[in-house]
Amino acid sequence: MRVLIAPDSFKGTYTAAEVADAIAAGAESAGHEPVRMPVADGGEGTLDVLTVPLGLERIDVDAVNPWRAPCPGFFGLSSDGTAIVELATVSGITTPHNGVRDAATADTYGTGMIMAAAAQRGARQIVVAAGGSATTDGGLGAIAAIDDAGGLGSVSVVVLTDVTTRYTDAARVFGPQKGADPATVELLTTRLTEAAAALPRDPREVDGTGAAGGFSGGMWARFDAELRPGADYVLDVAGFDAALATADLVVVGEGRLDGQSRAGKIVSAILVRSASVPVVAVVGSVGDDLGDYRSRFADVLVASDAEALRAAGAGLAVPTPNRRASRASDA
Repeated sequence: MRVLIAPDSFKGTYTAAEVADAIAAGAESAGHEPVRMPVADGGEGTLDVLTVPLGLERIDVDAVNPWRAPCPGFFGLSSDGTAIVELATVSGITTPHNGVRDAATADTYGTGMIMAAAAQRGARQIVVAAGGSATTDGGLGAIAAIDDAGGLGSVSVVVLTDVTTRYTDAARVFGPQKGADPATVELLTTRLTEAAAALPRDPREVDGTGAAGGFSGGMWARFDAELRPGADYVLDVAGFDAALATADLVVVGEGRLDGQSRAGKIVSAILVRSASVPVVAVVGSVGDDLGDYRSRFADVLVASDAEALRAAGAGLAVPTPNRRASRASDA
């Protein structure tokens, strides 16, 4: 059978391409025809998975990390002038830093430096994958960096998000995972409120403007950025629908399948598009809060290393209607 293998990365363990290759190797050993399509939801790993579909050239630039320490940056540039910037590379929660990782002082100046460099290199559109930030600066750091570099000119901006959180809710929702204690969350929220009032447009009532600590809202307010669901953007660019049309089975994957997987994540987007094709999830672990979401899948396989991923691929089979019904009732 023809198997469309479209996993996200297992963060901190395997890239999306590595997961796809391992599952595909197992599927090939069982006589199946795998189609590899590593994906991402607009956060970390997005630049990697879009490099081949868009034919991106990697451009290295100087930047700074969230605490303004020098940090290597880069973006991908297509022949038609589309630049892909991954915010997490220089403004991310995992971006290297030797000093104190202070949630109150982290900003997106480095991401703005990369955006400005892309515009100077001739980009006509800049697409920013906004997931995984260490920042809650409302995008003010990036705006300052862009202004310091002379602006973006006529370049259009798209921000890929996987959340609907609004601008002034960003600190409350995401601050604690970036190291902000309750007092710091209150401070950051006050700053976001002040920033919203000072920006050319008020982002407070717009869904998605709280992504990346309000970075998306800052881009929307200052540069008229289009906010788009990252998962759907990636699937469109990768040609998912065309590949799905000839697939007998779809395999999705991520490090942990849980209740959050249904909220704007790539797995949820694939399920919506694959209504007539069975979907198997191959994941590193399963959360206790998965609930009835499990019944959306023909099967859920746990595979936490390369050997297990290959074994999962080798054991793939299109479920019979009775098996599908049984799995739905069991869930």
